[in-house]
Amino acid sequence: MAAVNGETQPAKHQEVGHKSLLQSDALYQYILETSVYPREPQAMKELREVTAKHPWNLMTTSADEGQFLNLLLKLINAKNTMEIGVYTGYSLLSTALALPEDGKILALDINRENYEIGLPIIEKAGVAHKIDFREGPALLLLDKMVEDVKCHGSFDFIFVDADKDNYLNYHQRLIDLVKIGGVIGYDNTLWNGSLVAPPDAPLRKYVRYYRDFVLELNKALAVDPRVEICQLPVGDGITLCRRIS
Repeated sequence: MAAVNGETQPAKHQEVGHKSLLQSDALYQYILETSVYPREPQAMKELREVTAKHPWNLMTTSADEGQFLNLLLKLINAKNTMEIGVYTGYSLLSTALALPEDGKILALDINRENYEIGLPIIEKAGVAHKIDFREGPALLLLDKMVEDVKCHGSFDFIFVDADKDNYLNYHQRLIDLVKIGGVIGYDNTLWNGSLVAPPDAPLRKYVRYYRDFVLELNKALAVDPRVEICQLPVGDGITLCRRIS
């Protein structure tokens, strides 16, 4: 707690770059301990704890967002999905657990080594057969898929958590691949709260570098007539785009 004008105020994050967008660490912890962790499947808990030891652990999907994605996929009865940006596979595992036994996930990432950190846990959970992992730049594969008319409108749900400077490039391709009524989810669209930070805010270098790309994406999605959108302050911000045309 901090004192302001003689009154005690809730402590706020001291740096733009915190994983949660909530201004109260205590409130975020309450959410995790009350509704997220008690419901988190054992496999996801194990993968989350393994990932926490990795030097790039900030790249992982937060536990509350993992829970949100799992429920969302069940609500829309998703069966054929895609994930761009896998890391160790926390969100991938959340998706795999939500899909029916014959569900499929096309998982794209430039780093198989990170994916293999979580693979033994995914295999133990009995859902590895749902995942088709492809290593390499996603845009190359997406271009081939866009050229194949049979791939158009074939995905129920697509989750993007990768290089922010290519988000708009992904969107230009994914809009053809997701079905009418299907959903694309773009992660990190509130980008550590930096989108409204003052010019002199103590931003980390990578946060400052990618901020303009995230701002550009948000502006483009807001006026794209092919989708209806909802931007949610879950995790680091996720924008859901439901294709309507």
